[in-house]
Amino acid sequence: GRLGILIARHLKRLERVILGYLEVWDGPEEEARLGILETLQCTIEHAWPRMPCRLPVLLKALLKMIWDVHTDRGSTPEPVKAALLQGATECLILLDHCSEGQVKVLLEGVYSSCEENQVRECIRRVQEDT
Repeated sequence: GRLGILIARHLKRLERVILGYLEVWDGPEEEARLGILETLQCTIEHAWPRMPCRLPVLLKALLKMIWDVHTDRGSTPEPVKAALLQGATECLILLDHCSEGQVKVLLEGVYSSCEENQVRECIRRVQEDT
């Protein structure tokens, strides 16, 4: 639809905005990051064919965010952390679908070298999704 075309046209700039937001902790409620994960989900859904070439960048940003959320010892309440991890996992699953399973392949190495249960759990959910 039209939204898809609009998103595709602005994808580069949108991607920069999304990546910028994923990196920044914005207070205990994390409203900006939760919102940007939803934006990313919509973007992936609408700009499906253009996603595989952006895979490395998006994958790295999502994994870094998952890691940061997991290692954050600050004031973020557990339900907010859980929502962030859930949102990031959903994005990874969508990316996996539109890249015909490339994300699963790329995540294998991460999973085997990662000791952290919360992070492994996110990856496992992507791996097991069909």
